[in-house]
Amino acid sequence: MATGTAATTARQLATQQIHYLRCGIAFADNGLPKIVGIIPANSQIINVISGVFVREVFNAGTTNVLDIGTSADDDLYATDLALGTKAFVVIDEAATATNVNTWYVTVDTTITATVALSGTAATTGLAEIIIAYIPDNDR
Repeated sequence: MATGTAATTARQLATQQIHYLRCGIAFADNGLPKIVGIIPANSQIINVISGVFVREVFNAGTTNVLDIGTSADDDLYATDLALGTKAFVVIDEAATATNVNTWYVTVDTTITATVALSGTAATTGLAEIIIAYIPDNDR
């Protein structure tokens, strides 16, 4: 079960603009699926401005990565994003002809994020996950 304190309903403003979910994650969250938030039905995720901003380097000995997805597929949107360097890392599952519908959600969709650290126990690591989306204001 995913942990976190996300909104219990999908968020949508009445005006036409890019919406976003933002959620902090830390080295102490290792292995725990964390709820980023809920995207409303009929929304389009914008993959090129969604990702993770590493504010403080994750310093586990071997592996420092992040998956972003849903409870049904934990790496649907991002697989093994690098957390070992301060940077903004764009989600890496590109919208292609075969999976473009993944970026369009037909039902309210809960986004999760899971840190995976291995090797020497991490003592540092802070990041902000950003998922940008456009709701369908005509519905």
